Amino acid sequence: MGTDSRAAKALLARARTLHLQTGNLLNWGRLRKKCPSTHSEEEFPDVLECTVSHAVEKINPDEREEMKVSAKLFIVESNSSSSTRSAVDMACSVLGVAQLDSVIIASPPIEDGVNLSLEHLQPYWEELENLVQSKKIVAIGTSDLDKTQLEQLYQWAQVKPNSNQVNLASCCVMPPDLTAFAKQFDIQLLTHNDPKELLSEASFQEALQESIPDIQAHEWVPLWLLRYSVIVKSRGIIKSKGYILQAKRRGS
Repeated sequence: MGTDSRAAKALLARARTLHLQTGNLLNWGRLRKKCPSTHSEEEFPDVLECTVSHAVEKINPDEREEMKVSAKLFIVESNSSSSTRSAVDMACSVLGVAQLDSVIIASPPIEDGVNLSLEHLQPYWEELENLVQSKKIVAIGTSDLDKTQLEQLYQWAQVKPNSNQVNLASCCVMPPDLTAFAKQFDIQLLTHNDPKELLSEASFQEALQESIPDIQAHEWVPLWLLRYSVIVKSRGIIKSKGYILQAKRRGS
């Protein structure tokens, strides 16, 4: 095991929370191969920050009005609705902004054979509503809701969804009833090609084990994954995109 792997193993052995940040993925091609920066081995922090620091790119405050900052939040651990705020706070911190223009939440994980209901969505949506009211987010949206699910959420919510993503790989064309409802209530229908499960507990643990052999990867559970993008409004050009992830040690 190399020096970097030994240091990472020592840090993970004592940490309770793990934050991973890719920085701007558009910068990766211009970087030399470097390990993500972490705290020194002697510090043993409770929260371990792992960042590709040379790829980090904050938004110039003078250019903020020219940029649209959007994010999509994927909940991995079903009991982590309160993590919505920490995900948004971390995204704002990483990008150097006070507010995200748009946040879409992917459908939260549910047990096999169970249909997604309003009750599954409510705790996460309430967190997003609080963030809108505190001006951390401008607009919030959903993903993969059918007409009935979207209608139930719209009728219940205080802050209405302004968009709903549809995976055309699963339905080929926009469902007519969903299109009609969205048009009636001015909800923008967007498309996406994300897999049903972008990150699972098993795939995260496998990647962690491959990166740092001889660690107890099964002790770590990913709570959420946030994907962000920064687009130049006038030209539609992607200026920055990346991922942020939070994981916890079981029982912590």
